Amino acid sequence: MRIQIAMAQLDYKLCDFDGNLARMRAAIAQAQGADLIVFSELCLSGYYPQDMVEEPDFLARQQQALDAMLAESRHTSATLVIGAATANTGVGKPLHNSLLVLQQGQIVLQYHKQLLPTYNIFDERRHFEPGPNRAAILTVAGQRLGFVICEDAWNQQGTDYAIDPVQTLAQTGVDLIVSINASPSNVGKPEQRHALFAGVAQHWKLPLVYINQVGGNDQIVFDGGSFAVHPRHGVVHQLPLFEEAVQTLGFDGDFHHDGRMLDQAVSAAMADSEFYYRQIVLGLQDYARKIGFKQVVIGSSGGIDSALTLALAADALGPDNVTAITMPSQYSSSGSVSDSAQLCQNLGVKLLTHPIAELVGGYRGQFEAAFGPAPSRLTVENLQARIRGTILMEYSNHFGHLLLTTGNKSEISVGYCTLYGDTNGGLNIIGDLYKTEVFALARHYNTRHGRELIPQAIIDKEPSAELSEGQKDSDSLPPYPVLDEILKLHIEGHRLRPEEYTSARNFVAGMQALGGGDTIARVLGLIAKSEFKRRQAPPIIRVRNRAFGNGRQMPIAAQY
Repeated sequence: MRIQIAMAQLDYKLCDFDGNLARMRAAIAQAQGADLIVFSELCLSGYYPQDMVEEPDFLARQQQALDAMLAESRHTSATLVIGAATANTGVGKPLHNSLLVLQQGQIVLQYHKQLLPTYNIFDERRHFEPGPNRAAILTVAGQRLGFVICEDAWNQQGTDYAIDPVQTLAQTGVDLIVSINASPSNVGKPEQRHALFAGVAQHWKLPLVYINQVGGNDQIVFDGGSFAVHPRHGVVHQLPLFEEAVQTLGFDGDFHHDGRMLDQAVSAAMADSEFYYRQIVLGLQDYARKIGFKQVVIGSSGGIDSALTLALAADALGPDNVTAITMPSQYSSSGSVSDSAQLCQNLGVKLLTHPIAELVGGYRGQFEAAFGPAPSRLTVENLQARIRGTILMEYSNHFGHLLLTTGNKSEISVGYCTLYGDTNGGLNIIGDLYKTEVFALARHYNTRHGRELIPQAIIDKEPSAELSEGQKDSDSLPPYPVLDEILKLHIEGHRLRPEEYTSARNFVAGMQALGGGDTIARVLGLIAKSEFKRRQAPPIIRVRNRAFGNGRQMPIAAQY
């Protein structure tokens, strides 16, 4: 028999139970004729609600949404598969991460996630107790379905956990595995999922459907890309990346869509710069929408980082919702001002000018009058950044714009930024891109738009903070192509994609062999000394496997 399976790939807001319920109802209406409608992991609350699960009304609010879904199930012939937090009545943590199957107003199957990730950005064991190692199986439309939740299917090698829930299902005997997921996105992740689940399906000779959520929640972005995998053919169908979608597939041993059998493998491959573009744009859109901002303000220095931030913000929110402010000082080159003007004209973004030379002079004079000596060069450099940060926050407070900060991962790694200055802001959208990736994405941005929106002069100019006469980034740091390889190996290491890891490892080994050990040691020292800055910086949209924030938890007071 053929079962019709609707894959509901939706964008949830954390603990917006009414809003999430409305999205799910719309998906049910869209999936007319489906026998099974599958939503993603923790879909009622969105993933991951963190300590909000400890709020006294969390379960009560979720129960109202669950009751509404049970009522919805009475009005459809489809079986509904949802994710929810449920109370643990035994020993251990207070909750389970659960999969619930609803039919005609009843919960006909309840399954608790067995493998709870506690690595990288994940900390599920903080709140959830693992479920027992038993198969969750239900027959729908003549097909014997086995259910798992996300991490349950990631232990194919048997190296991370003592049990393999997929093995339990395979040994029990099922026709199809249904996996509900909230799998955060990073570069290379779609391809990694395809490879892993194609291997799972081939090993156990079982087809599988994989339903993911989409959208941004704080620093984390979910890319969707839900798919169906056949044990012989591999991944034969994928929903769009970075978009909501509801699609119905037929399954009778093979998968079918739009009247044709799916027997050809599809690819999840996407060029890195295009991946970064789409993830950052979606991440900013959702961050602004979900916290209630419609407009952003950005300091425009005429450099590559602020230029790329402005360009991505204009695409994400529309140029009318983006304001740029240029704040020239006595050290600003004429090119930095004219390049900012050309950039904003190209993008259709409003550019305001607020010179800071008088303010800097006033602070320098007052410093000397109050404290005796004239401020040092470093003090004056940081003073300029802090005055600019104050002006931007002043504008944000008065006009209600979200301030986007513009530091890249290379600078943030080594502390080449000013606390309470250019680190001011509510969100950093390029803070997980190394400097070399910033340049690559800027070039891709122009290619993607078919014209030179980011002026070539900005892309070509040598990076400089322009806080002192003739200052260049290279005065303080190794060239970025060198610095970035050191940073990748030290910060991400084996979390890099294999080809990136090999390249970075060989590069750093080559530096060591040629006497570059002192440079490497200096970079590692800068990383360690800058942890206190990163701890106070705005949230960063995560695009790589190991991002600053909860993906890299390091102490401040430690011996490195």
